[in-house]
Amino acid sequence: MSYIHNVNLRDVPLYFAHRRTSDEPNHYQGTFHAHQGIEILIVHEGKGTIIIEQKSYALAPGMLCIFQPFQLHHVQVDLSPETPFIRSIVHFEPSLYESYFDKWPSLQAFYKHIHMGSLLEPCMYHSGDAEPLHSLLRSWEQTLPLLSKGDYFEEFSLFLVVFLRAFKQLWEQQPAPIAAANISRKPHQAERILEWLDAHYREPLRLEQMASELHLSPYHLSHLFKACTGSSISDYVAAKKMQQAIMLLTASEHSIARIGEEVGITNSSYFCKMFKTQMGITPHQYRKQFQRKVYPLPR
Repeated sequence: MSYIHNVNLRDVPLYFAHRRTSDEPNHYQGTFHAHQGIEILIVHEGKGTIIIEQKSYALAPGMLCIFQPFQLHHVQVDLSPETPFIRSIVHFEPSLYESYFDKWPSLQAFYKHIHMGSLLEPCMYHSGDAEPLHSLLRSWEQTLPLLSKGDYFEEFSLFLVVFLRAFKQLWEQQPAPIAAANISRKPHQAERILEWLDAHYREPLRLEQMASELHLSPYHLSHLFKACTGSSISDYVAAKKMQQAIMLLTASEHSIARIGEEVGITNSSYFCKMFKTQMGITPHQYRKQFQRKVYPLPR
């Protein structure tokens, strides 16, 4: 089973999964990816590593993570029947629901912060009473199949208000978020590689030059990155290019050719082909799909 879920949040206003379980007896390795909307991950069981913004966190029970829109991240899980990966996911497009928080200033401020703010730590390990949150998730799992399409926005907005209120209480209980800088220094060199790639991903990838600047051999560089992240360097660079392209498609009026150039692909046809391979649709279709409001907010 794959951790990564691909959801068009304009067609599915809120994606929800409760206690989804993966337990295949192998070393789970996902890929670097980014997606539309806010994804909130609640880990019930599991161990492994999450990498966000060149920083690694120990995946563990009680973990809460916020993946902001188009934020590149990677989830690597150690799987076995004895150590399954059990998690709940709430994934939604924040712009569709913002007006529903107008009457709750404190909750609205939290909502805006997790959407557009700079999160000091995107992952935390709560130590408080999580039962109200878990009870809500169990209840919503039973309610969701009974909803008619006409009730979606009203019910989804009510759920988000109650869910984020319970989630906010857990999130803010930790006076000092616990980052995993000391869990295992194995990812430390990979973080240096990630920083280098983020500065140079627009350029043609030259492994020899990269290895020289990082004072590693090309062989050691490739194998270290794969061991620490579960991804090849070329796959990471492709994901980074797509992440930036998506941001430009949704936040600018640049032409498709210009966006290709901005992410380091000067051949417009190749950029469109690469984008379609990664995303399933062309850049033009993606932009139109994002701009189309399938479920307009009530006035």
